[in-house]
Amino acid sequence: MSTDSVLDKGGAVREGEELDVEAVSAWLREQGVLLEGEPVITQFSGGASNWTYRLQYDNQDLILRRPPKGTKAKSAHDMVREYKVQEALKEAYPYVPKMIALCTDESVIGADFYVMERMEGIIPRANLPKEIDLDPEQTRQLCTNVIDALVELHQVDYTQHPNLLDLGRGEGYCERQVSGWSERYVKAKTPNVPSYAIVRKWLAKHTPADSKTCVIHNDWRFDNVILDVNDPTKVIGVLDWEMATLGDPLMDLGSALAYWIEADDNIVMQQSRRQPTHLEGMMTRDEVVAYYVDKSGLTVDNWTFYEVFGLFRLAGIIQQIYYRYYHKQTTNPAFKNFWLINHVLHAKCLKLIAQYEGEALFTEHLQPHLQDNGLDAAAIEQLPNPIQQLVKSIIPKSYFEQTTSEQKSDFTQ
Repeated sequence: MSTDSVLDKGGAVREGEELDVEAVSAWLREQGVLLEGEPVITQFSGGASNWTYRLQYDNQDLILRRPPKGTKAKSAHDMVREYKVQEALKEAYPYVPKMIALCTDESVIGADFYVMERMEGIIPRANLPKEIDLDPEQTRQLCTNVIDALVELHQVDYTQHPNLLDLGRGEGYCERQVSGWSERYVKAKTPNVPSYAIVRKWLAKHTPADSKTCVIHNDWRFDNVILDVNDPTKVIGVLDWEMATLGDPLMDLGSALAYWIEADDNIVMQQSRRQPTHLEGMMTRDEVVAYYVDKSGLTVDNWTFYEVFGLFRLAGIIQQIYYRYYHKQTTNPAFKNFWLINHVLHAKCLKLIAQYEGEALFTEHLQPHLQDNGLDAAAIEQLPNPIQQLVKSIIPKSYFEQTTSEQKSDFTQ
C-alpha cells in the first residue's frame, strides 16, 4: 500500500473562498515563523463549517483555519477559543496538534484565524480509503480506539491545568444546552423546516442534573480524528476543537452518536453519512453507550434524553449552516439539501420520544400489575407463540432485560 495514497489531502480552493497567501505569509514571518519558499495552497472539503487550508512551504507543512464568510453564529466559529483550548490541552491530552500562531487582526485576511502544524495521517471520512481493507475484527478495534480516546478526554483533570478552568460555566450545563440550542434553532429557522416545538418542550421537561463536569470535545466524529498510516486502527490525533468546553460527558456522547449511522438506517441518513460507522464490525449505537458507561463508570437513568438532545443539537448545527445557504451567504452546493436532513432528524426525535413515553407509561401503570400476577419474562416465554409475540410487541424490551437481571441477581445471592 502506498502511504501517500491514503493520506488526507486537500483539493482546489473553492470559488469565493480564496486565501490571501501573501498576507498570511507576511504575518507568519512577523510572528517569527521561519518560512522557506512560496506555499502550495489546498483546501479541505470535509468540514461543513470553518474553512481549512493546507500551506505547504519548502520547510513547513501547516494548516490554517478561519471562519466562513457570512457567519451567523459567532460562538460556533470562535478561532481564538479553538486555538486557546488546544494550546491549554496539549500537555494533558496527547492527541492535540501543535499550535503555531493565532491572528486576531482582521485586517490581515478579514477574519480571525490560527495556524497549526499538520499531523500526517488518515482521516476516516464517510468511507475509508479504498486501499485500506479492514476485516470486522480490525474495524471493531478501530471503533473501540475512537471511543477510548473520547473516554480518555473525559478523564483529563482540568483542575490541574489553569488555562482550562475558564472554558465552561460550571454546573447546569445540561439545562443551558437545552435552552441555548432551542434559542439558536428558533433564530436560524427557515420556512421549510420543522419547528421542533414538541422536541424542545420534551427536552426541557426531562433535563437531568449534570452527571459530572469535564473537558468535552462537543463535535466528536470519526472524521475529526487522525489515524496512524502504519496502523489504521490507531488514533494519533483529534481535530476541530472549536466547540470544546467544560460540560457533561454524557451530552458529548449523545452528540457524537447523532452522527452514528448504522448499516440499516434509512436512505436519507445513509446519504448524509460522514463516517464509516456502517462497516461490519462497528458497534451499534446501543453497544457504544454500553461500552462507554462500562469504561467511564458513569450511570445513565434516561439515555433517551441524551440521544434526543444529540439529534436536536445536530439539527441546530445543520440549520445554522443551511440558514447561510438559504440566505445566499454561501453557495456551497453541499448545503443545498440540509433542510431534508432536518426533517429526518425531527422524525427520529419524535420516534424516540414516543418510545420513551410509551415505556414510561408501561413502567408506571402496567408493570406493577404484571408483577403482582407473576407474569414475568419467564412466564411470558411459556405462552403460545402467537400470544407470546403479541405480548412482546407491546411490552418494552427493558422489561425482559430487567426481569432477567433480577433473576440472575437472585440466583447469585
